[in-house]
Amino acid sequence: MDWLEYENKAYEQGFKVVCGVDEAGRGPLAGDVYAAAVILPKGCVIEGVNDSKKLSEKKREALFDKIVEQCVSYGVGTASVEEIDEINILQATFLAMRRAVDALEVKPDIALIDGNRKPGLDIAQWDIVKGDASSANIAAASIIAKVSRDRYMKDIAKKYPQYQFEKHKGYGTKLHYEMLDKYGISDIHRKTFLKKYLEKKNEQ
Repeated sequence: MDWLEYENKAYEQGFKVVCGVDEAGRGPLAGDVYAAAVILPKGCVIEGVNDSKKLSEKKREALFDKIVEQCVSYGVGTASVEEIDEINILQATFLAMRRAVDALEVKPDIALIDGNRKPGLDIAQWDIVKGDASSANIAAASIIAKVSRDRYMKDIAKKYPQYQFEKHKGYGTKLHYEMLDKYGISDIHRKTFLKKYLEKKNEQ
């Protein structure tokens, strides 16, 4: 598999600085949504880097350090629970992506975006379906985003220990729903994601 196919296409078209962009935490019921932007040196593929969902937590943590060490620049952006509830998760994800690109110390000419939608950057952008499994820069961004968000959820867990966020990272697991039944909704929960849950609760 060619991890540099899209990067090389971008260079062939005259782009000089390529970044990859991916998100983490679109699906959970709680916590901010995260995005990362990564610029790897031209031709760089970091061994072991893959779509973050295919890697163990331990492997992601080790690769996070490697990426930070070897990349030209990386940026992390977030959108808050309030922003998610106000503008919806898709628009909040785009906002986090724009913030991640803005956080880069080196300005890219083009962004390779994981997914099938463009987040509205002020530079060239290519949306690539399953980009985190086919582009070195996007795969690196997926790891930075996922590790950053997991670390944030572990911090949140200290503030809200009753929900056990360190175990489920805010996703709608059986354990998470059991904790919601027991303790109700906190201010770190996405209210728009829990509408059906609340409707069911009110019917009981």
